[in-house]
Amino acid sequence: MIRKTFEHEIQQVKDEVLLLGSMVEHAIIASVDVLKKRDIKGAERIIAEDAEINKKRFAIENQLMILIATQQPMAHDLRLLASTMEIISELERMGDYAKGIASINIRMGEETLLKPLIDIPRMAQIGADMLHRSLTAFVKEDVEAAKMIPAEDDEVDALYNQIYHELMLFIIQDPKSIERANWLLWVAHNLERVADRVTNICERTIFIATGEMSEIKDTKEEIGKQ
Repeated sequence: MIRKTFEHEIQQVKDEVLLLGSMVEHAIIASVDVLKKRDIKGAERIIAEDAEINKKRFAIENQLMILIATQQPMAHDLRLLASTMEIISELERMGDYAKGIASINIRMGEETLLKPLIDIPRMAQIGADMLHRSLTAFVKEDVEAAKMIPAEDDEVDALYNQIYHELMLFIIQDPKSIERANWLLWVAHNLERVADRVTNICERTIFIATGEMSEIKDTKEEIGKQ
């Protein structure tokens, strides 16, 4: 009976992590959408909703600490609880990136976008999709999926590099555009960091399932070594 109760509480925690993840996914996509529309009210709403993301993170953390203190978990269960603590921290930071994009939107004031947003929304969509699948892998303890998802970070990095070079060309052609270029570069940077943190979640999922903690190799680093 005690074990069944513990498993039920673990499932509740996982459900809450998925809920937190969906909140973060929404914030990532919405932050870029309101930037594209230059919707200041929408940006203010995303910033306000970040407080709910933080609140949810701390509520889950409290649940985890209670379980660790009262159940005295060992082996797999302890890895799960400790790693979940790390995962919700990663999620909260991703929420901060979305909040940062919303803040940039507000700071731009009446300025127009330097260029139409094409690659930035793509980065957001890929990052949010990677996040969604990484949390599914976490709940299922799917090691194979956790190993494969981070490879998609290469596409995010390629988009970031493309955006960077395009913005540098704008600055070269018109040095007065540097501030507007920097705004979009920071947006792209935040989205690139989202994908990096998805990799951290995948590494934790592998650790939960196997007990092995190791970094998932960056394919670009591996190519560079050849």
